[in-house]
Amino acid sequence: MEDNADLIGGVGGDRLGGVIDSLVTRGYAVSPGYFPPSLVRALRKETMERDQRGEFRLAGIGRRQDHQKDTRVRSDRTCWLKGDSLAQCRLLDAMETLRLEVNRTLFMGLFDLESHFAIYGPGDYYQRHLDAFNGNNGRLLSVVLYLNEGWQSEWGGRLRIWPEPDAMRVVTEVEPRAGTLVVFLSEKIPHEVLAATRERYSIAGWFRCNNTTADWLDPPR
Repeated sequence: MEDNADLIGGVGGDRLGGVIDSLVTRGYAVSPGYFPPSLVRALRKETMERDQRGEFRLAGIGRRQDHQKDTRVRSDRTCWLKGDSLAQCRLLDAMETLRLEVNRTLFMGLFDLESHFAIYGPGDYYQRHLDAFNGNNGRLLSVVLYLNEGWQSEWGGRLRIWPEPDAMRVVTEVEPRAGTLVVFLSEKIPHEVLAATRERYSIAGWFRCNNTTADWLDPPR
């Protein structure tokens, strides 16, 4: 299921404006073709090369002392972005443009982006969850970019989205097709990654607030 009314088209400022408008009205935005094919291909190639070098690890849940690995909840593998390739730098530049526009128009106080490559093998999944709960990790706005060229609907692997934490009915399911950007409020929008029959590549990230105090530096440097 994919609700076409939720999809945002357009290019340049119109495309970015559509994402902002959808965040205001729905709490999430789905924008196919947000990133150019050349960048998506470069990021997909980098994902595969880093995987071949053994740089991916089984993903966990929670942060710091609460971090744990639980394949009953999620079974994907991840590798953190560090901005150490041209493709990553291009992606991070585009995400910075998004951050600045969200702060300018919605006053969200987005400060820092943490992000990783993600590989879901056949049968891998991530159960329904929120990326933040009562501000316990500083995440305010979540972003997902899909890198899967030629993805077929029958392969599965969709992102299932609910409109609010207590909702019982799914509002949309997003096909993980190359170049699609999904953006949503981390504390408000529950979501789930459904299992696929093919290996599935993506980049997930979270814009965070600045929780630095006199005694604690956050985000860490």
